[in-house]
Amino acid sequence: MKNSDVSRVLRDLGFLTEVGDDDLNVQFRARAYYRAADTLAGLAENVVDVYNKKGNAGLVEIPSVGKAIAAKIEELIKTGKVRRLEELRAKFPINVDELYGLEGVGAKTIKMLYEKLQVKSLADLEKAAAEGRLRKVPGFTEKKEQDMLRKIEFFKKSKGRRIIGDVWPLVKQIEARLLQLRGVKNAMVAGSLRRMKETIGDIDYIVSVRDPVPVMEFFVKMPEVQEVIGRGPAKAFVRLAGGIDADLLVVPEESWGSALQYFTGSKEHSVKLRKIAIAKGLRLNEWGVFNGEKRVAGKTEEDVYRALGLQLVPPEMRENAGEIELASQNKIPELVEYGRLKGDLQVHSENSDGTATIEEMARGAKAFGLDYIAITDHTKSLAFAGGLDEQELLNQAEKIAELNDTLEGFRILTSAEVNIMKDGTLDISNNVLDRLDIVGAAIHSHFSLPVEAQTERLVQAARNPSVDILFHPTGRLINRRPGYPVDIEKLIEIAKDTNTILEIDAHYDRLDLKDDYVRMAVGKGVKLVIDSDAHHPIHYAYLTFGVGQARRGWATQLDVLNTLPADKLLRALK
Repeated sequence: MKNSDVSRVLRDLGFLTEVGDDDLNVQFRARAYYRAADTLAGLAENVVDVYNKKGNAGLVEIPSVGKAIAAKIEELIKTGKVRRLEELRAKFPINVDELYGLEGVGAKTIKMLYEKLQVKSLADLEKAAAEGRLRKVPGFTEKKEQDMLRKIEFFKKSKGRRIIGDVWPLVKQIEARLLQLRGVKNAMVAGSLRRMKETIGDIDYIVSVRDPVPVMEFFVKMPEVQEVIGRGPAKAFVRLAGGIDADLLVVPEESWGSALQYFTGSKEHSVKLRKIAIAKGLRLNEWGVFNGEKRVAGKTEEDVYRALGLQLVPPEMRENAGEIELASQNKIPELVEYGRLKGDLQVHSENSDGTATIEEMARGAKAFGLDYIAITDHTKSLAFAGGLDEQELLNQAEKIAELNDTLEGFRILTSAEVNIMKDGTLDISNNVLDRLDIVGAAIHSHFSLPVEAQTERLVQAARNPSVDILFHPTGRLINRRPGYPVDIEKLIEIAKDTNTILEIDAHYDRLDLKDDYVRMAVGKGVKLVIDSDAHHPIHYAYLTFGVGQARRGWATQLDVLNTLPADKLLRALK
């Protein structure tokens, strides 16, 4: 049993609790399940191992897991199921895996659609909308029915690929295991995950070892393997639990670099490199660069690119988007490096919708290696997220000042994630915002406005002298919603003119800005920050995905302001 299995059970419990329970505490209990599910999805240690070592007491030590949820996890580990979840599924036989995350379809909507139209699955919902039955349900109109069909189509197209953060823990665990095998010189995941793509189709592992047999045996017999699809002398193809495919290629040490290069770049990048090789009278494949029968390069990726007359291209740039031309001129930019962020400027505490105290978030950030954070709790118009009003923000700022006196070598910045209203104004007055260290603003509602109106909301916020950063500027949720329509070119121009920072939200289901927009912003000289959007200290690990996104957008350290110490960062603001 993997953490993702336990996380999915808790998520289903949260969703069906919202569907099936009517008492006053239902939202509290559902949110508790969701928080625990999120925590377990990103937990480094296997939850079953935690239980086997420390029992129920060990489960309670996991962040966001209280006694009641620990008891359900224990029941799942012991029996393979949770009685309460089985009861809810019997009462509401809804396919949560299919419907969870569909934009605009929450638990209460699903309950109503089930009771009135017997909608149990995505196919049922699509059929009801296509037949015009959805508009007969209270709250739905013909327009909303058509919107639902468009959302379902987007949702279905997105289902074939996995969000990078969902597969990252398992992929890295397997990579670590391969590295520990006797005789293995190198082992690394390649493909779209090494390029830090937002979504992953399958997983590619490259291993260099003299004798491939033990590695092949280990790989096909891993506990996560559900099916061995194929196997040869140096290759294996398996399907892992959860349905994702994983491939293994075993090569000799002299072919390590060429195999890694061959299976990392996009198809377009690889095709262009092969054409360059042919033009030079060479042959390029996963075993090396060859001049006739003689291997002239292959041990390292740098050797491979050099043999083709190119500078080494970082994995995240290998998309045939102009990087090969830069490499031929030795002009590849020095991309922002992993581990170079000094602060995180979007962090939430339990004062709004976070799960830990400000002090816990600060100490967690310090342990992660950061020097500062900004506490950006939501503001008053977001009542569902526990938004703070003006006085509460000022009171929180005073408490932060007191905390800073106790935190040696670390600083908490006063801040807020201010809500941008429908008309582009903010829900907190400027005279209060100006008393904070740094101010972020974001859109959280009215996503269906036309592009002109939506862009104007962001433009007005950028022009506000109190706003330093626009958080998750397009509002997308990967595989769930495409985001609201924005004239991104205009927004970037305004950001440049007003010295407004654009955020790369590193939470793996957002990664907003997308890589193309990051590259556009970098080209215009607009400054960026990379933030985790942390609601618990464990979420600081998401910063890795944000750095990967910045690198995919060709951002350098100079482009990312929170690579600076706090004092220099603050001096760079409006």
